[in-house]
Amino acid sequence: MKLVSWNVNGLRAVAGKGFADIFVELDADFVCLQETKLQAGQIDLEFPGYRSFWNYADKKGYSGTAIYSRVEPLSVSYGIGVDEHDHEGRVITLETEEFFLVNVYVPNSQDGLRRLDYRMKWEDDFRAYVSALATRKGVLICGDMNVAHEEIDLKNPATNHFNAGFSDEERAKMTELLGAGFIDSWRYLNPDGVKYSWWSYRMNARERNVGWRIDYFLVSENFRSRIAGADILDTIQGSDHCPIYLIIE
Repeated sequence: MKLVSWNVNGLRAVAGKGFADIFVELDADFVCLQETKLQAGQIDLEFPGYRSFWNYADKKGYSGTAIYSRVEPLSVSYGIGVDEHDHEGRVITLETEEFFLVNVYVPNSQDGLRRLDYRMKWEDDFRAYVSALATRKGVLICGDMNVAHEEIDLKNPATNHFNAGFSDEERAKMTELLGAGFIDSWRYLNPDGVKYSWWSYRMNARERNVGWRIDYFLVSENFRSRIAGADILDTIQGSDHCPIYLIIE
């Protein structure tokens, strides 16, 4: 089974940059999107053989997530059940026979870490949410998690130490999430690998490969043996992020 995750940074924008062709070429069972920046009815983009599920932010042109699925889910839920967090369209959970698939767009702490306190609360509540799911069956978490966990996960760790996405606080919360029984699938398969999933639009960062790895597939411990492949598709254009994928047996 193949799963893809991609922060498209505006689905209407990437739809004009070959998204439909890329979607078909990816040939995935699940395609999870973040930062769709849509409201209901603003796009008609369906694919044969897939059902789609959408979570929209209250604020127009902001955040938002979607999942295209070839698998008919047992249930679908939106948000994490905490009103403080559930107005920005950040989480969709599909339940299948074997696992919960959680598509997430984690809040950015913003310049000057001005939203860091909120981010810390989000992290604790999200960890509690997925940990509760993991008591019932396997859990696969994917999305833009807005953190480079270790120094190997970004090009310039020293100069970004106190910036959003690489603060000590954010990195510690990722460590806590992994410690709660989840595995970073790409790092598990590539312990010393260097590959990035996001590049700033500034200073020709992508051309120079000055990037960050902030998009993840995390799998619950009981799925460790089923990780058959994972990669970061850094040649695919259209967004400031690239797609990533996970294959499970």
